[in-house]
Amino acid sequence: MMIRTRVGILCAALLAATLAPAVAQVTPAASTANAVSPEAADAAKVVEAFHAALAKGDTNGALALLSDSVLIFEGGYVERSKSEYASHHLGADAAFASAVPSTLMRRSGVATGETAWIASESRTTGRYKDKAVDSFSTESMVLKKEGGDWRIVHIHWSSRAAK
Repeated sequence: MMIRTRVGILCAALLAATLAPAVAQVTPAASTANAVSPEAADAAKVVEAFHAALAKGDTNGALALLSDSVLIFEGGYVERSKSEYASHHLGADAAFASAVPSTLMRRSGVATGETAWIASESRTTGRYKDKAVDSFSTESMVLKKEGGDWRIVHIHWSSRAAK
């Protein structure tokens, strides 16, 4: 529990320290472009690889990019580890991602030392289980270097129906 509290404090401090400079770098004309700092480019590639694995239905590939102690927030629910996510929502997330295409609209991110945050906005359209899907999603991921590789330690997903 102490480690999770420390990770939460670290994430909040990192976001507070890096959000203002990252936002200041994005001009209104470039607001639809990616605004990932060069230091966060490899962390952003991990986020892309995670989504690509889900879209291919490669649950093992997706799990390989998560820290064992990942904390996932989605729709008011919480999964507190990689094994909990694997046994609960991973299969459904992969089935959905492989059936319904999602288009990245914006991505930003910053890395400081061993920690990075990547924020993404996307639109998902198609059909899933005979129902039309048209939604906007926001995603925040915090990544940390583990053994020299970026691993996802926190995900927060939110979505809403498109108007």
